[in-house]
Amino acid sequence: MYENFFEMRNTPFVRNVPTDRLYRSPQIEDAMGRLRYAADHKKFATVMAEPGCGKSTLIRMFVNSLPRDKYLALYLSDSKLTPRWLYSGLLNQLGLEPRFYRGDSKTDLNKELETIWAVQGRKVVCILDEAHLLEKETLEEFRFLLNTEYDSESNLSLILVGQKELWEKKLRLQAYAAIRQRIDISIILGRLDRSEVSKYIRSHLDYAGYTGELFTSDAEDEIFRVSGGIPRMVNRICEKALMYAYQQQKRMIDGHMVTYVADHEMLQTEAGSM
Repeated sequence: MYENFFEMRNTPFVRNVPTDRLYRSPQIEDAMGRLRYAADHKKFATVMAEPGCGKSTLIRMFVNSLPRDKYLALYLSDSKLTPRWLYSGLLNQLGLEPRFYRGDSKTDLNKELETIWAVQGRKVVCILDEAHLLEKETLEEFRFLLNTEYDSESNLSLILVGQKELWEKKLRLQAYAAIRQRIDISIILGRLDRSEVSKYIRSHLDYAGYTGELFTSDAEDEIFRVSGGIPRMVNRICEKALMYAYQQQKRMIDGHMVTYVADHEMLQTEAGSM
């Protein structure tokens, strides 16, 4: 709809932008380097952020950057994940049939991980998303996943991904000390600052094939104010502003238009609750 009006080749502010076209802020670049280190050295890492601040985007970029001949990425996202289903989910992704008892499944998993490294020369990266929703029993199981024998090297790198409450309501507590002490790398993604919001918008417009100026400086000021620097909110505001500009047959989006969109087309509590 508005894409033709603005002569865009692609829709700019969507979730499925190719990873090689996504904006990489300094903190994303830093996080990518640290995750790669975790993958290379079979480390235990955590990634935490507020909702909408780019956890899923970071993981998508990271996984797509791993050479398939050297790494095997396993991904699970289930808020109701139990230890038994943890092993079942990983074995299923490896093409193996889970066993009834989780101890047997764990043994099979460790054997397969050893085979993948010994025969294929590939390192396994296990990513557990929505980790802030997992029960203590499941989080505890990760501690045993990391070591097959006492103080031996892990067969895989493990990355827990979740909202900040993963730390605030769980890992920082004494009850989770045994897990916390095994964390090698802790990554916390923050919000974008004003200059980063401008670069973020520009990168998405470049992906769309739009080379001119579309958002005025005061529009970007207002987008930053309303979004609070949360990338997901920036996407939503820009998308709605583009629709409004198309409806009004305006070729440039200014601050007043962004304010109108924020006041009339978005819930006022969204930015604050994100």
